[in-house]
Amino acid sequence: MVENFPVFELKNVGLRFGAIASLSGINLRIEAGEKVALVGSSGAGKSTLLSLLNGSLLPSEGEVWVLGRNLGTLRPPVRRHLQRQIGTVYQQFHLVENLRVIHNINAGNLGNWPLWKAAVSLMYPLEVKAASEALNRVGIAEKLFERTDRLSGGQRQRVAIARVLVQNPSVILADEPISSLDPERSLEIMDLLSKITRERGTTLVVSLHAIEFARSHCDRVVGLKGGRVQFDISASDLTDTMIEKLYTTQD
Repeated sequence: MVENFPVFELKNVGLRFGAIASLSGINLRIEAGEKVALVGSSGAGKSTLLSLLNGSLLPSEGEVWVLGRNLGTLRPPVRRHLQRQIGTVYQQFHLVENLRVIHNINAGNLGNWPLWKAAVSLMYPLEVKAASEALNRVGIAEKLFERTDRLSGGQRQRVAIARVLVQNPSVILADEPISSLDPERSLEIMDLLSKITRERGTTLVVSLHAIEFARSHCDRVVGLKGGRVQFDISASDLTDTMIEKLYTTQD
């Protein structure tokens, strides 16, 4: 399905919060299977842009198209159905710490389950095989019934990725997924995201502060500054001068 049109297409998109313009004049097209890094300083608009891509926010102006549908024209039930095809990995993991790992993984199914099944899943392990397979994919299958608060930061991020995998999404968005991890764990998580998306043919859009990972693990790099796109180029064409200009206060 996604081969016939871009996974994402933003057309002159702007987003305002009151009098403050968070994003302005964003034109962006991302094809199926691409790995795209969003880079820029804090406040540049990276997280806001990801929220537009997954439909958590709607633009103040312009159009956001996802998997061939204009989000702004969809009825809420249709939009929610489309959003279930997008898995999001967050910087803060968004896990329930006092639950076992399997319950946190099963949270990825909540949008597809009836209310009664979602409620039962918080108390009793459901879909054990699927959860186990997802956890095996991220390399910590033995932690399936461990309490989540007993895991390391890197392991928790792997659980968050496993939670996304059970959704079987067409797209994975990752919002600063390695910012709270040490360099070794950061490399492991970026390698894992790259491997999973490559094997599944899944599109990846990831916001990063670590430019070295944008260069080594992504096809394209989109530089944001002040809510505007400064460059959108192949990762191999990214220069130190571009990065220096992106992170300086003055243009």
